[in-house]
Amino acid sequence: MDRAFRQVDVFGVESCMGNPVAVLLEAEGLDDEMLRRFSVWSNLSECTFVLPPEAPGADYRVRIFSLRTELPFAGHPTLGTARAWLDAGGTPAIPGVVMQECDAGLVPVRIDEDRLAFSAPSRLRSGPVDLNTLAVLIEILGVGREQVVDAEWLDNGPGWVGILLDSARTVLDLRPDVSAHSGRWDIGVIGPHEPGSEAAFELRAFFTDGGEPLREDPVTGSLNAAAAEWLILSDRAPTSYIATQGTAMGRQGRVHISRGDGKVWVGGRAEIVLSGSAAL
Repeated sequence: MDRAFRQVDVFGVESCMGNPVAVLLEAEGLDDEMLRRFSVWSNLSECTFVLPPEAPGADYRVRIFSLRTELPFAGHPTLGTARAWLDAGGTPAIPGVVMQECDAGLVPVRIDEDRLAFSAPSRLRSGPVDLNTLAVLIEILGVGREQVVDAEWLDNGPGWVGILLDSARTVLDLRPDVSAHSGRWDIGVIGPHEPGSEAAFELRAFFTDGGEPLREDPVTGSLNAAAAEWLILSDRAPTSYIATQGTAMGRQGRVHISRGDGKVWVGGRAEIVLSGSAAL
C-alpha cells in the first residue's frame, strides 16, 4: 500500500539548514515493529506517524519515534508533522490552529504563513540539578565550574537537563566526551550572545539513544521550549526573543520564542523538502 510521505526541514533560516523530520501520513494498520523499522530506516533523529485522532478536539494523532525510542513529545517533529498534514490537505477544525494529539496530550500549533509555533506541554521534571549530577555534566562538557551560571531540569518529554553557561562562545567551543560515563544523557546547553546580536541565546543539544555514542541534535524544539520557560521565569530572558542552534554543525537554526497568556510559544519555519509515497 502506498502511503503519503513528507520530509520536512524545521527551524532552518533557509532550505535544508534546519532539522529534518520524516513524516508518514496515513499510518493506520502498521504495527509497532514496522513503525520502529521505518524510523531506523529513515536514519533521522525522529520520524512521525500520523493516525486518526482519539482525543476530543484533536485534528490528528501522532506517534514520534527516535532511532531507538518512542517519545511522548518532541518539538521539531511537532512542527514538521503539522506542516506535512497541512500540505497533504488537512484542514484544522479551529481556523489558524492545528490541534495535535500525542502521548503528552493535546499540543496546539499556530499557523502564521510559513512559520508554525507550538505551545509546549508542561515540564515533567523541573527544579535545580543535584551537585553530583552537575559535577558529571561539567566533566562531560569539559568546562570549568566558573563557566556554569546555573543548571535546571528541563524535561518536557525528552529528558533534558539544562546547563546555562557564561556565553554563546563557550557553548560553541564545547567538545563533549561521555565515554567515561555510561547511561542515557540528554544535555541541553545554553549561552547568551553579546548584547545587540540578532539572537539572544545559542543552544546545543547532546543526547544518547540506547547504547549509541553521544550525538548532537541540530535544532531542538522541546529543549528551546523548556529553556525559554526557565529563562523567562528567572528574568534571564525577555518574553520574546530569537535563539540560534545548529551553528556548530554548519546549520542555521532560528527558533522564535514568545510568551503570552501563561504559555510559551516556540516557532520557526517548516518547509516541505521531499514529497511522495512509501510502499508499506
